[in-house]
Amino acid sequence: MRVHPTAIVDPQAHIADGAEIGPYCIIGPLVTIAAGTRLTAHVCVEGPIRIGEDNLFYPYSTIGVAPQDLKYKGEFSRTEIGSRNRIREFVTIHRGTEGGGMVTSIGDDNLLMAYAHVAHDARIGSHTVLANAVTLAGHVIVEDWAWIGASTGVHQFCRVGRHSIIGGYSVVTQDILPYSMTVSEREIKVFGVNKTGLERRGFSAESIDTLHKLFRLLTRSGLNTAQALERVRADVPDTPEVREVIEFIEASERGFVK
Repeated sequence: MRVHPTAIVDPQAHIADGAEIGPYCIIGPLVTIAAGTRLTAHVCVEGPIRIGEDNLFYPYSTIGVAPQDLKYKGEFSRTEIGSRNRIREFVTIHRGTEGGGMVTSIGDDNLLMAYAHVAHDARIGSHTVLANAVTLAGHVIVEDWAWIGASTGVHQFCRVGRHSIIGGYSVVTQDILPYSMTVSEREIKVFGVNKTGLERRGFSAESIDTLHKLFRLLTRSGLNTAQALERVRADVPDTPEVREVIEFIEASERGFVK
């Protein structure tokens, strides 16, 4: 363990051998940091929080602090961060609240670019990218492999499905379908399947073509959702990806972007 002499580390913090705490960092009590994680400089971490291995926190990121929720009354909520994440400059991650399950969680292998904000009780999976100035409101769920473009805002309680991509400067007020490519201008619309992202991740041409058929029925057929799902079940091959999208729609409480 290397701790710079200008860093302030609370005696109740648990810093593993192999972790590195850089200049002017402030580490509060009930903070656990695993081996290989590096805080470069001027990083503030408040507990309760558990941070996994081989993460890299850039200057002026603020992690695990109290949420911007007027209902928060100092309850003993926490933050959990997995391994191999890159947290860039001025990122803010707030701990959970009683109304949201008491935990804000981030998985593994994520990139949070500069000025991104993760509000209370948000849950981020693994292999996601939050570009510069992405803002996640409270209780947002971002599933594995999702990419969110710069300066996009995601409304409270929305879900962003797996392998989806959201264009920059979008305003997201409903759930984003798995595998979709979505962008908002004056209104938010689905533009089709996230073809390039799925190809990069090894999805077959047949699987992508099946998703194209699914999205055409959902977004361009003129059918309402119930009618479109009936056609999907009748005319589109029953693949794991198709079942995932159908189950996602059926579980949606806010509606989904079409």
